[in-house]
Amino acid sequence: MPASDAQLLLEVVREAGELGLALSRKKDLQHWTKPDGSHVTEGDLAINALFERRLRAERPDDGWLSEETADDPQTRMAHDRLWIIDPIDGTRAFLEGRKEWCVAAALAVNGRPVLAAVYTPHHAEFFIAALGEGASLNGTRLAIPDSTTLEGAHIAGNRKALAGLAHLGIVADPSGSLPLQLRLAHVAAGRLAGAVSIGKRNDWDLAAGELLVQEAGGIVSGSSGKGYIYNRPQPWQQGLVAAGAKRHAALIDALSA
Repeated sequence: MPASDAQLLLEVVREAGELGLALSRKKDLQHWTKPDGSHVTEGDLAINALFERRLRAERPDDGWLSEETADDPQTRMAHDRLWIIDPIDGTRAFLEGRKEWCVAAALAVNGRPVLAAVYTPHHAEFFIAALGEGASLNGTRLAIPDSTTLEGAHIAGNRKALAGLAHLGIVADPSGSLPLQLRLAHVAAGRLAGAVSIGKRNDWDLAAGELLVQEAGGIVSGSSGKGYIYNRPQPWQQGLVAAGAKRHAALIDALSA
């Protein structure tokens, strides 16, 4: 009997994380610079190949979007089901031998994520979520603490977004060491009160983490407050605001003021 979507996703993400962990210990790790100035390593490519070999082979009728695969919007959008993959979120940390990187993957159906997994192999932390079934970290269910106030709230984000919140007494964390998927996972786990970002953010940096936050009781949206829809012609979203429902409303108000 074929594996369920959830079983397949969890197996492949764990396998991908272990592969990444082994490659991260290589002393002569090959790496290149992309045209946009970002980095890619042999680890990113090897993990992407693993996902393609496992997921695409076992779900050949589904759509595909990965940071390390050339996108074909017309073909991708012909499918209601879409796998959204970030082989390594935090490639710079991976390349520099730091621990704050993860493997992230989600299954979206009709533009919304229904399954998600984010795995940080150095910390042995496995975040998972399924639509309507909650989110968990290593088997412990997650629930976001919430408040109407932003004073003293630990908010991660890019400097432009954080600057617009400074007058509210937040504890600003530029979070250069945390990739987007881990910021979202940490919001879901209550380690961060929120995450904000201004500018375009790629779908593969958001989809899995969005479902984690949502299923832990929070809200994720663009900086305008509008929710995300995936599998559009452009594989990116405009801005990021993630927090518990009350703090999310306060952040949207503050950023739009």
